[in-house]
Parts: sequence; structure tokens; C-alpha cells
Amino acid sequence: MSEHEHHHNHSHSHNVSGKNLFITIVLNIIITLSQIIGGIMSGSLALLSDALHNFSDVLALVLTYWTNKIAKKDKNNYKTFGYKRAEILATLFNSTTLIIIAIYLIIESINKFFNPQSIDSILVIGLGILSIILNAISVLLVKDDAHNNMNVKAAYLHLVTDVMTSVAVVIGGVLMYYYNIFWIDPVISLLIAFYLIKASYFLLIESVNILMQGAPSNIDIKDIKKNVETFDEVLNIHHLHIWRLDDHDIHLEAHVDFKENLLLEEVNQITSKIEKYLKSKYHISHITLQAEYDCCENKNLLH
Repeated sequence: MSEHEHHHNHSHSHNVSGKNLFITIVLNIIITLSQIIGGIMSGSLALLSDALHNFSDVLALVLTYWTNKIAKKDKNNYKTFGYKRAEILATLFNSTTLIIIAIYLIIESINKFFNPQSIDSILVIGLGILSIILNAISVLLVKDDAHNNMNVKAAYLHLVTDVMTSVAVVIGGVLMYYYNIFWIDPVISLLIAFYLIKASYFLLIESVNILMQGAPSNIDIKDIKKNVETFDEVLNIHHLHIWRLDDHDIHLEAHVDFKENLLLEEVNQITSKIEKYLKSKYHISHITLQAEYDCCENKNLLH
């Protein structure tokens, strides 16, 4: 297998299962509706918090399902990179939505903590158990895709936190039923909110970094400079840019200054060796190198 084929497969070998995502969407609609009705009937903020989180799951999964289809569309004259970043936009939206929901839950939890109300704990326990079962099924359906797709990972995190929050809701329901500790309801809601912020923060930062064309955190551009300049014919590498198109494809462009005024055929052979080396060492998908000899005044790595 050639280097090009290896990296092509790395980027596109895993197709997200649309069927699994669709089933997960249906399950989460069932959970959301039952918890909204149950939360209103029981007076439980924790149950309504869980319902709100589940509703964000539905939005996240629908967005994931839709953008996954868009991302597969072919390149055209107006979108020469294709539509791959649609999934990164969805990740940004999903993680931002979760943080906004979490802030709302924190405010509501504080208000309810100082004004605790009697709650129908049996309904809370029953719907909490239903949510655990259906969310666990959803997690299993999208687990494999979450390892290979940042957008699905965002939706997967929604679902995993739902299982955990539903467990917390059930524990709270049991404590309220046996010990009448009704302040536990807003406390659980508060814990759910803080967990949502923690789970979403890193995905938010990573999606913003990709959209801002930031370099991948695992690649040191000074290390690239040092290694490329070990090639005998190379005097200097400068004007280097490295960015991610999505959560798989890494692009690099740079100017390579040669020590001698070489024939074009020789230049092609050397740049081909450099490209092969960079793809192998740093898993870069697409490389564009501009060959130069005694022509560029600014030799800074970044320009």
C-alpha cells in the first residue's frame, strides 16, 4: 500500500451508520417527551433538567445525522474542499448548546435549593429507570462511530452524560421517597449542570481551533522545520501553515528554499521525498510545497 493510499484510507475508512443514528434519535424523542410530562406532573427539577438535556440530545443527533450526510457531498467549483467542516460546525453548536443549558440549570437549581418543594418521587424513579435503559441502548448504537468522528463523539458525550444523570435522578428519587430529602433534587440538577460544562468544554475548544485553522496540538512546527532541514539539498523551510480541514484531514503548505539552482526534475524528486517523510511521521493528509532558490527575502518560519 502506498503512502497516499494509507492516508486516504485513514481519513475515509469509517462511515457513520445513519440507521443507528436514526434509531437513537427516535429513542431520545421518547425519553424527552416522557420526562417533560413526568417532570411537570411530579414537580421534579432534576427530571426536567434531564429532559432538557435529552432534548439537546435530540437536536445534537439530528444535526449529526444531517451534517454527516452533507459532509459526504462531493467537492465543486464553489466548495473546493467539499463540505467536511459541516460536522465541525455541528460539534461547535452541540457543545455550545450544552454549556448554555448547564448555565440555565445552575440558576434554576440555586433557586429551587432555597425553595424546596414536595415531589412525586415514584414517578421520578420510574422515568429515571426508563431513561437509563433507552440511553444505554443509544450509547451502544453510536459507540463505535464516536471513536472515528468528532461530531458523533459530541453526540455520544450527550448520551453518556444522560445515562449518568438518569442514575443520579433515580438515586435522588429513592432518597426523596424514603427520607423526604427534597433538597437533593436541585443538588442533583446542579451536579448534572457542572458535568455538562466539563464534558462540553474540550469539544468546544477543539472545534473552535479547527475552524480557526489552528495547528493540531500533537504537531510541533519547529520539529517539522528541524527535520525537513536535515535533507541535504534543503537550505531552509519557511512560510509554513498547518491546519485541520476536519477531525481527520491535516493540511500543510510551506516554501522550501534549496541550496542550489536544481533542475525541475530533481526538485520534484526531493519534494516528493519530503512529502513522503512528513506524511509518514506526522500523518499529514495533503501537502503543498513551493520550491525556491535565492528568491525570498523573508525566511521566517511563520509569515
